[in-house]
Amino acid sequence: MKSITVFCGSSLGSDDVFKEQATLLGQTLAKQNIQLVYGGADVGLMGAVAEGALNSGGKVVGVLPYFLQSKEIAHKQLTELILVETMHERKTKMNDLCNGVIVLPGGYGTLEEFFEMITWAQLGLHRKPIAVLNIDGFYDDLIKLVQTMVDKGFLKQINRDMLLIGDNVDELLEKMRNYKAPTVGKWIYKDEV
Repeated sequence: MKSITVFCGSSLGSDDVFKEQATLLGQTLAKQNIQLVYGGADVGLMGAVAEGALNSGGKVVGVLPYFLQSKEIAHKQLTELILVETMHERKTKMNDLCNGVIVLPGGYGTLEEFFEMITWAQLGLHRKPIAVLNIDGFYDDLIKLVQTMVDKGFLKQINRDMLLIGDNVDELLEKMRNYKAPTVGKWIYKDEV
């Protein structure tokens, strides 16, 4: 993998482990010569993952909508900062620039970005691995909900299995390298429920 998009919070969260793991992810990507693509801000976990990569000699591309440039404080030391008009254009550009996606803890925006990327994968719009770094069990309840979607007939198991989950950066990257996208479509028919 040459380039990974990371979606994460513009806040640091309530536990130091979130910042530590975001920084470690950035450092690991840089050491493995994987370009980081992220939301372009200098705050929260976004800033931590970027600093981790930059301080380890990595390439970092930020994608930031103009209207968030002042609110999220655009990072000024990036390899490249791409300014776009809309949030949707931001996600599209971040998808275009990467070979895979990693999701760190975050709020509504992070979840929206994550679900759009996994939905695009489910629909066959891309075949990239989508991974969740489940720091300190942050996504445990979401993982349970996704399994409930399978149990209740709203999601096929093969589509659930598209979601790569891990709590260790190196192991998660290895899962991403070994990922094979499913060839089965997303649609669930009456006779399958």
